[in-house]
Amino acid sequence: MTTSTYLNNQFLIAMPELADPNFAQTVTLICEHNQEGALGIVINRPAELSLGEVLDQLGLGDIDSGLREKLIFSGGPVQPDRGFVLHDGDVAWDSSLPVSDKIRITTSRDILEALARGTGPEKYLLALGYAGWSAGQLEQEIAANAWLNVPAAPNIIFDTTWEQRYQAAAELLGINLGALGPGAGHA
Repeated sequence: MTTSTYLNNQFLIAMPELADPNFAQTVTLICEHNQEGALGIVINRPAELSLGEVLDQLGLGDIDSGLREKLIFSGGPVQPDRGFVLHDGDVAWDSSLPVSDKIRITTSRDILEALARGTGPEKYLLALGYAGWSAGQLEQEIAANAWLNVPAAPNIIFDTTWEQRYQAAAELLGINLGALGPGAGHA
């Protein structure tokens, strides 16, 4: 693949017939894609933990009660004990990677400390774990019709309820996922 064909800052939308329990009916933001593979964060699968519980486990439990119940997401099956924060803004934390000019991904503790203090990014999504693909694997899955892809929209990540993100991402392509039949093919 050439640099222009990598899927950085794209949503991967699971096709309705994708049966893998890790990815069925998910939307995944591709944060990094290159010749070595891809890394993404599932943005519509809540975990069984809240932000308050995670911050308590890290000894950062003195937080605003409004943040305490904020949802955490299962970002994917790889390293489910590692945190990833998708966020807006141009602040570079200790370990940040720009996904686009409007979205960054950060894995360092300083962003969690800032969130606990109420000084973190305005918009964010915290996920545990990530989705990973080895070299060429994602391209093969797309060719096999497992995924649709479309440029990512920050409002879907940060402003759309998690229950609506799957359909909202598909609507960027003009698709109603409920109307798709199994076994879609290539034209």
